[in-house]
Amino acid sequence: MDLHELDLILGGEGEVDPKEISPLGLAYIGDAVYEMFVRLTVLTDGNAPVNRLHKKAKDLVNAKAQAQMYFRIAEELTEEEASVFRRGRNAKSFTTPKNADLMDYRHATGLEALFGYLYLKGEKQRAISLFSLGMADIIKK
Repeated sequence: MDLHELDLILGGEGEVDPKEISPLGLAYIGDAVYEMFVRLTVLTDGNAPVNRLHKKAKDLVNAKAQAQMYFRIAEELTEEEASVFRRGRNAKSFTTPKNADLMDYRHATGLEALFGYLYLKGEKQRAISLFSLGMADIIKK
């Protein structure tokens, strides 16, 4: 099922153009995409009790970990991807981080916006490549 089919199933009226979605809207979708990638990564480490899987995932899905991921992949971003990241990072959010440094939180929002943008644009392989690159050292542990 592609994104257009899903959109129609959910009652949408057509294609989703990621260039027309706000940076925080992209981050909203990107958060789910990123978490799915993390959960799949944790799950492929081997079968384990769900609470242990959740703890591993929680350590990777937080503002600090996402900010660190951004710095690991920053040099690999295209000009367009870097622009999407900056729009997400600079977006004025109405929420404030509870347990995170403000700059980490903003970098995490930018990273989520990037993953949302790539997903909605249909560039899932690029999103997977960037995720794999950013997780390379962590996955080896």
